[in-house]
Amino acid sequence: MRPRLHLVHIPFILCLLYLSALRASGQQLQPVRLRCEQLTDPLGIDAEHPRLSWQLSDDRNGALQQAYSIVVGIDTVAVAGGHGDHWESGRVEGAAQLVTYAGKALAPFTRYYWRVAVWDKDGHPGTARMGHFETGMMGSHHWKGAWISDGNDIQLRPAPYFRNTFAARKAIKSARAYIAVGGLYELYINGQRIGDHRLDPMYTRYDRRVLYLTHDVTAALQAGDNAIGVLLGNGWYNHQSTAVWYFHRAPWRNRPVFCMDLRITYMDGSVETLSTNEHWKTSLSPVIFNSIYTGEHYDARKEQEGWSTAGFNDSSWRPSMVRAAPAQQIVSQAMTPIREIARIPSVRMQALNDTTYLFDLGRNIAGVSHLRVSGPAGTVVRLKHGERLRKDGHVDQSNIDAHYRPTDQSDPFQTDLFILRGKGEEEFMPRFNYKGFQYVEVSASHPLRLTRESLEGREWHSDVGVSGYISSSNPVINKIWAATNNSYLANLFGYPTDCPQREKNGWTGDAHIAVETGLYGFDAITVYEKWLADHRDEQQANGVLPAIIPTSGWGYQWANGPDWTSTIALIPWNVYLFYGDTTLLAACYDHIKRYVDHITDLSPAGLTAWGLGDWVPVKSVSPVELTSSSYYFADTRVLALAAELLGKSADAVKYQALSEKIRDAINRKYLDTATGRYGKGWQTELSVPLFWGIVPAALKAKTAALLASRVAADSFHLDVGILGARAVLNALSENGYADIAYQVAAQRTYPSWGWWIENGATTLYENWNIAAMQDISLNHIMFGDINAWLYKGIGGILPDSAAPGFRHVLLKPHFVKGLAHFEARHMGPYGEIRSTWKRQGQRIIYEVSVPAGSYATVYFPAGKVSLAGKGIATDKDHRYTIPAGRYQFEVREGGVI
Repeated sequence: MRPRLHLVHIPFILCLLYLSALRASGQQLQPVRLRCEQLTDPLGIDAEHPRLSWQLSDDRNGALQQAYSIVVGIDTVAVAGGHGDHWESGRVEGAAQLVTYAGKALAPFTRYYWRVAVWDKDGHPGTARMGHFETGMMGSHHWKGAWISDGNDIQLRPAPYFRNTFAARKAIKSARAYIAVGGLYELYINGQRIGDHRLDPMYTRYDRRVLYLTHDVTAALQAGDNAIGVLLGNGWYNHQSTAVWYFHRAPWRNRPVFCMDLRITYMDGSVETLSTNEHWKTSLSPVIFNSIYTGEHYDARKEQEGWSTAGFNDSSWRPSMVRAAPAQQIVSQAMTPIREIARIPSVRMQALNDTTYLFDLGRNIAGVSHLRVSGPAGTVVRLKHGERLRKDGHVDQSNIDAHYRPTDQSDPFQTDLFILRGKGEEEFMPRFNYKGFQYVEVSASHPLRLTRESLEGREWHSDVGVSGYISSSNPVINKIWAATNNSYLANLFGYPTDCPQREKNGWTGDAHIAVETGLYGFDAITVYEKWLADHRDEQQANGVLPAIIPTSGWGYQWANGPDWTSTIALIPWNVYLFYGDTTLLAACYDHIKRYVDHITDLSPAGLTAWGLGDWVPVKSVSPVELTSSSYYFADTRVLALAAELLGKSADAVKYQALSEKIRDAINRKYLDTATGRYGKGWQTELSVPLFWGIVPAALKAKTAALLASRVAADSFHLDVGILGARAVLNALSENGYADIAYQVAAQRTYPSWGWWIENGATTLYENWNIAAMQDISLNHIMFGDINAWLYKGIGGILPDSAAPGFRHVLLKPHFVKGLAHFEARHMGPYGEIRSTWKRQGQRIIYEVSVPAGSYATVYFPAGKVSLAGKGIATDKDHRYTIPAGRYQFEVREGGVI
């Protein structure tokens, strides 16, 4: 019996016919993921020539963009129709998907719409898409507000409230609040907290650069009377806690201060700006103490209900004080913010006695705890956070409080104090602090009744998008990947840190070691761009950078040097490789040059012993001169490549020659040319020169064989510190020993990443030895390059410096022994790259996805290869060049298909 065609099927069939027609006519192509300044529809940017970028949606094999056109204007209807009053690029031939605005000068406080149209590989037009961006101050001279505070007393502990009222007598079209702060803030309008960011603005060298934010507050305003409220926190600006880096003596230190302009556009087109001045009123808040380093204390009895509403009686409040701006440079915070990422319930609660409870979140996080509790007024509740427990079940902070230097008992480390108001169930969560912890010990001055649901963790970090994924048949590898991601994110708070508890400092060495892990796994470009601006602020005239950035002044004389402060060169170069964007590299070029020149002045012969060396090694100690000189070489090589890229030909020649001089000096002193051995032949001594390209080409095979033998002699375990850990797996897999690299990476006994996992780690540790008496934070990122190696050394996904941003994808998978399947994905500027393989008997099925607009070259390590599909170019070395699309290869190592 023939099936009947029901009437309800007709629209579906018509839809299929329409989609088929679209595919045939090339309408499948469309730009997606439109971004401005690497952000989606940003508010308040200061860039005079913002970067515009997009990806292509087109799943046909060979999909690419033949041409594009961009229009920019203030009239959304005109822009949608393909006309812009500020810029019309016209049709531009080429595959560029990152374009710098080149139209009329942009005005401040203006929303611009932009439209990108594209043509596909056959010349057919795709579907155009629109985005928008909004300019901010575009220069400090546009600020109208005064900088205000409640005084200059840096010892005054309670955080200050500020408020002002105004009347809106006309219909409001839009409103923006522009706020710059020395310290931290929360903004309220009519009793409503504005935005979902945490710990704004991001930390900078406050006496040189302060960040401001833009908030769309249109929906928060109302007809008639309105109130604005601001609560200020100390942050790193007024560091009242004492520790070894002397932030309490920072040259910028002062009582928190802010400046704000509330710019209201009415329906009749008129504009009114309400600004901070001495008429704003101030009072002390119930946040009786706050320290970014130690904790927050809150006295609920001091709450002033309705303090940010129009009807509040502020007659007891006093006028604000006008102060000088902390710095002359006030710039937009154009970056991914810190947000609450997850709420983590306690997995276990134990009553230690009638006043003390222990909560376990089940994993190590960065963030804060949120407590719900009832009790008598005046009850003092202490929330002590830590990563370990003592034998008696109490929180043990001995692994993270080494640098804490209290002057009295009023500022306990990683501990919040909450004084109850005594009116039913109360809630507490810090505003101006974060911690690193798994356990929270809650103790009270009066017996309380708590349940497991009384406390939960709130995970905070920079809310960078996820851009990578790893999955394998080895659960330990999967857990290492997850733990590394956890540590990377727990150490991303507007700048990369070393740990979220003991220091919270921007240690440069930790950051450049983890930069590839970060860029493979997360869309972190805006965080790095901000942090490299901090580098430029901190660099001394002679080129020297401190070991921690930002800094109060500590770190210029110890712990810096090329093995740490190579961030100035390595991070901009990696951002260029991953995003195909020269902006950061160009901004840092003169600073890289100044830094390299200073090392050259100190070490004219080409060798330098300036640095910390291979920090926290297992047992073998490599010469600092070898490792630091290798980083000096790497920085100089980056400088030569950047000079060539940026059209500075004389510099390119000069620094290429210098890099060769450094390489030759290293090899003269440390290389035995007869054997290929460096130094005593330790893992770090062999892997660092291999990884950084210092080994002469004729000797690479010998040196790599020695490294493989050394690792075998070490029972296929690590014998490295953080510099060796960055190099050893890569040096092995890049030189024919991927199986050995995987064997090391997958170890489960000491010393290894897997040893941490076997002992319950959910983050990476600071020391291979988990029983060490020092250097034993349980949430550090300095051994975190292993994730980058998983993408490269097994998945084989690599950028090409000749066509960066994964315009050309290099695919060099390694089908290592011991794995049944492996999958790596990375979302690059052109879209998602997928490299996955699995064993099927004696065959390996390798599948590849290459995004529209890019192409790839696939390299196979050995064996015979068959490709499902035709028309793919190959050569005698089994290298396949493939356009965008999805492909499947069959590999039989050492055999015939």
